[in-house]
Amino acid sequence: MQLRNAYDAIVIGASAGGLYAMIEILRDLPAGFPLPIIVVQHRSKDERALLEEVLQQKSKIRIKQADEKELIEPGTVYFAPPDYHLLIEGDGSFSLSFDAPVNFSRPSIDVLFETAAEVYKEGLLGIILTGANKDGARGIQKISQAGGTTIAQLPETADYPAMPRAAINTGYVQHILTPVEIGEFLLIVEKRK
Repeated sequence: MQLRNAYDAIVIGASAGGLYAMIEILRDLPAGFPLPIIVVQHRSKDERALLEEVLQQKSKIRIKQADEKELIEPGTVYFAPPDYHLLIEGDGSFSLSFDAPVNFSRPSIDVLFETAAEVYKEGLLGIILTGANKDGARGIQKISQAGGTTIAQLPETADYPAMPRAAINTGYVQHILTPVEIGEFLLIVEKRK
């Protein structure tokens, strides 16, 4: 199956080992990247912005934590704040939720992916990276069922292969790539007309 290259938004889910995979994916993206990238990275609820600061030093694209009711803009990588679910609203803004953890996680990858699939449908690219649980597997299924495109990190390249493997095992992952290959692919994506 050929990868399409025109989307409205990209969502990424990562857990243990995610920082290194994210560096590989983001480091060559230009400041004028045409799409928003929205990320749930599992992390300690006490950690405030260290992840964003480290990634910003290694990237040209703008990186920030998502804020309540913030309008989603292209050329920005948004991270879910620690200890909040990140949801996409129909008006193209974020909402934050303190609802119960999903898959033992808050923020939950599934919550982000499912709400993004409802809003962006076939215009969504969903990517699952390294992690030690199965968060994101249900969300990958929802993205695919809504007509979006799904990618999982090649488990053999993941520090913790359980999460990409759980997504692959759903049968809804369309492409299995290394972080370097994902980064190379993102360099050729375009905004949908």
